[in-house]
Amino acid sequence: MSDKDDKNPFEEMQKQFQEMLRNQGTSSFFSQPPPGPGAGASAGTEPQEKTSEKQREILQRIRDFNLKPREIKDYLDRFVIQQNDAKKVLSVAICDHYNHVRQCLEKPDLAAKEYAKQNILLLGPTGVGKTYLMRCIAKLIGVPFVKADATKFSETGYVGHDVEDLVRDLVKAADGNVDLAEYGIIYIDEVDKIAAQGKQGARDVSGRGVQINLLKLMEESEVNRNSQTDIMGQMQAMMEMQRGGEAGKRTINTRHILFIVSGAFGTLGENIKKRIESSQIGFAQPGGSSEKTATEYLARAETSDFIDFGFEPEFVGRLPIRIACSPLTASDLEEILAQSEGSILEQYKTDFRGFGIECEIAPNAIAEIAARADSEKTGARGLMTVLEKIFRSFKYELPSTSIKKIVVDAQTVSDPEGTLKALLQDNQSSQQQLLREEIDRFADRFYKEHGMELVFEEDAVSQLVEESLQTEKTMRALCESRFRDFQHGLKLIARNTGQTRFNISANTAKNPDRELSQWVLQSYHHSAGRITRGEE
Repeated sequence: MSDKDDKNPFEEMQKQFQEMLRNQGTSSFFSQPPPGPGAGASAGTEPQEKTSEKQREILQRIRDFNLKPREIKDYLDRFVIQQNDAKKVLSVAICDHYNHVRQCLEKPDLAAKEYAKQNILLLGPTGVGKTYLMRCIAKLIGVPFVKADATKFSETGYVGHDVEDLVRDLVKAADGNVDLAEYGIIYIDEVDKIAAQGKQGARDVSGRGVQINLLKLMEESEVNRNSQTDIMGQMQAMMEMQRGGEAGKRTINTRHILFIVSGAFGTLGENIKKRIESSQIGFAQPGGSSEKTATEYLARAETSDFIDFGFEPEFVGRLPIRIACSPLTASDLEEILAQSEGSILEQYKTDFRGFGIECEIAPNAIAEIAARADSEKTGARGLMTVLEKIFRSFKYELPSTSIKKIVVDAQTVSDPEGTLKALLQDNQSSQQQLLREEIDRFADRFYKEHGMELVFEEDAVSQLVEESLQTEKTMRALCESRFRDFQHGLKLIARNTGQTRFNISANTAKNPDRELSQWVLQSYHHSAGRITRGEE
């Protein structure tokens, strides 16, 4: 490959744009070096960010942060079931971090002192609430929150995404306010998948290089607000400056941004189990540690375990707070459904209420749902899998019926299709009445749109109701399809005869085009007869 082929196209575009600006005698935005860590609005080098009233309130809450660890845990208890140890450790870490932020704002001299940030490492299987815990904390404090998977990043940023994009995404989450973004939370999931365990000689684009780049962000660094590959963003900022507008801060400082990384670390648990059991040879007791699952050993992880797993010592050192989350049991999942304010069950109830249907869940149904979700082995995510299987057909069928309430019991969970079929059968008479009312509504719409009155005879109504039930089409769709363009023929008849009221029989409902053709022909005969008699 030639040197020309190796060139980055984005860099080439940037150089060409700079050259164009120089030729026009305009100073280049790109060529201006970013301000140093000590530079800021106070130095008069950057305009102030435009801050909304809501953003000012959030910033003031951060400056006045006074939450206690127990208060944070009490809040988390409302939404996340179990994980008590994780909640306690997180609550203390969050209070330490934002208390330090508050003190730095009160005493700027304190910001210059060395401080070990409370970055957090969460370990545990999928679906136990790791992400949800952090979302709840960010919501409580009011700071912007960004989540991403570690696997999407690369060492260079050209093969994958640049880790600095996480900081830029915080600015977006803060509606463009850099000051607010600098107190946000960045959550990186699946970090166990960037452990440097690639094959010997393979290029490490998603392992060690990403860890090194994250190191810079997790302590303190200045991140350009616009990526070097974001040509449009840089052009927009430059044009704002040329117009005399306020481009705002051009860099984001990560000193007070809290970083949380997490992963399942399945094989790490196995490694820890082997380490502990090998050190206890000859001392292990029946029913002792050997009966524990690999996941339970994550709570006993040491720094050396993470290094052996494939993490850089410096990277592990930037994550002093380490928390192992426990797997959820069937009883935990049952408690999530019944008591958590963030229960997925409430989402399904809300979905049904949107169609005017009340959904009641019996206690034995909750227990059965939890048992089935537990067998999925995906934690709380298994609840949605099970609920979707149960309610999929109900959500499709019931909104088009007259049914306004359903009661879900254990039998419904075991046989949702059978329960739905029985429910529809019991509701058949009221469903037929609903379909009849739909025919009347169609006739009303037809009259309002075209000025023609359709009177459906009883045999026509029965014909359409039966066809709607057999074809599983809604009555509206059936009528609109059956009587498509019907108005054109009726208007010819009205012009020839003055007639605007038409009876629809079963034959007409079954084959409206054939019947309409005969009516139109008869109307022309009628019109010709009137002319012969001298009525026109």
